Amino acid sequence: MTHRRSPRWALTLILGIGMLFAGTVPATAADASPEHQQFRITASDGVELQATLTSQGPIAARPTVVEFSPYGRDSGTLAVGPAYNTLLVQIRGTGDSNGSFDALGPRTQKDVQEVLQWACAQSWSGGKLALNGFSASAITIYNSLHLALPCVKAMVLRSGTFELYRDLLMPGGISNLGPAAGVMLLIGAPALAQSPSRISDPASGLAILLGLLTTGLEGGFAHPTLDTWWQQRGFRGDANHLPTLVIDGFFDVESRGAFQGYQQLRSSGAHLMVVGGHDGAPVGTDDGVGEANLWLDHFVQGAANGVETHPRVQMLLSRGDREDYLAGDFRRLPARDWPVPHTTWTELSLSGRSLVKKRPAVATSQHYVSVPSLPSETDPATMALLGASGLNALTTIVPILTDMTLADATGLTFTTAPLTADVSSAGPLSLNVTLSTTVPGTGIWGVISDVSPDGVAHPLTAGRLNTDFPGVVASRSLHDSRGRIVQPYGDFHATSPAKPLAPRSYSVEFWPVGNVFEKGHRIRLTIVGASAASRSTAPAINSIKVGGAHGARLLVPALPGSNLAGALAR
Repeated sequence: MTHRRSPRWALTLILGIGMLFAGTVPATAADASPEHQQFRITASDGVELQATLTSQGPIAARPTVVEFSPYGRDSGTLAVGPAYNTLLVQIRGTGDSNGSFDALGPRTQKDVQEVLQWACAQSWSGGKLALNGFSASAITIYNSLHLALPCVKAMVLRSGTFELYRDLLMPGGISNLGPAAGVMLLIGAPALAQSPSRISDPASGLAILLGLLTTGLEGGFAHPTLDTWWQQRGFRGDANHLPTLVIDGFFDVESRGAFQGYQQLRSSGAHLMVVGGHDGAPVGTDDGVGEANLWLDHFVQGAANGVETHPRVQMLLSRGDREDYLAGDFRRLPARDWPVPHTTWTELSLSGRSLVKKRPAVATSQHYVSVPSLPSETDPATMALLGASGLNALTTIVPILTDMTLADATGLTFTTAPLTADVSSAGPLSLNVTLSTTVPGTGIWGVISDVSPDGVAHPLTAGRLNTDFPGVVASRSLHDSRGRIVQPYGDFHATSPAKPLAPRSYSVEFWPVGNVFEKGHRIRLTIVGASAASRSTAPAINSIKVGGAHGARLLVPALPGSNLAGALAR
């Protein structure tokens, strides 16, 4: 494996353009002469929603794939064959639809149920519906599953949050300001642009845009805790038990949601593909489109194509670097579940500037200045989103933007010895750390990197936690076979600000990593100031405990057949 920046950035750019939340998943070929039919659907509260029915040929009775999108016209994200119709519904307060945007909340969820009831009764659906969603359109469905959804036979949900608060907008209790602002802009722009052609209320565009801005401010500032407002915008149960194909990538900006969604829906036959999302897909892959079409053909059309016998979990693991991964350097891995059965978590202690197997007996303190860090280095998920939308072209020329050179110089780094064997790692990580800070609240921010033999650290995933939220809900956390919490489920219902300079224990959740750490490579943890793409706290001096009974430790997953402890000399 090499760690040069791939010259294929132009192809990556093509794959990424249009996938920035509203993006279109690479699609199968479509008929050159589709037919369209426009509908104005009146919801139970009188609001009119715009919907477009598309058929590859004359409109006739066919199973219909429905998508609820906030991104305006022509924003469907899965091309299907001529055996299906597609129905794109522009959700209220967006695009050509009237009403007020409610951040995918209860009123939009009710619209989903009512529109599906209407579509089920139309002659062109034949009483068979399927649901497709990408990003916001997938979130809309996750949020609506507690309602009975009539006539739906199967779902394909890609790159959506399971809990909007902790999966995208407030991960770790830290406002994810950059992606949140991007979402609101991408929803608001088509709503305003399409307002002159809005059928029943052409002057509503400005009012809708103001509603979107109000929602953005409300979600980003008025609700810092996981209160009722947020709980209504997350998964609240499943009244449908539908076969669901969940698709995302390890580098996606919403990746946590896919893993959590799969685990909740697997009892109903869900499968998980970790192949790509907003971040794009590797060269030589189809981004999961083929599997999605097989899924619909089997569960909606009854085709005997064997998709239900495919491995329940299919993953593409990187081999040390995200850019190389996109260029086609990856390892395919099938599994029968997630987390992969018999995964082991190795406890590595922080010692000096090292990650070691044996905890140092002597306790010491290490200090760092917490100031906003460069997102292209310390925020791999946001960087993957931007990279797939064009920024990879710049980082190919200036690779220092996406390795850890600058962040490692400003934060604390802890690195293993070179590995004596390859270690395949897939799963969440957890950092247990005792920390004090000079301010009432700060963000704990950590980055896991693969350090290649040339000494360059390539960021893979991040963990973050607002020190206002020290609590963990043990009953909802993931434990390993030894009973240790390896994926802490933070308690964000109420704040508990830290006292300045007072040490306190924290458990920091890292979103799942999916990487092969090759022989001769090293694993690095960097603790640094929060990404500048998040809403930063005041600058602070933070101190962590290293060694002794309360010394910081990192739990790292290794897949069956890999032995992280055995691959480390110390």
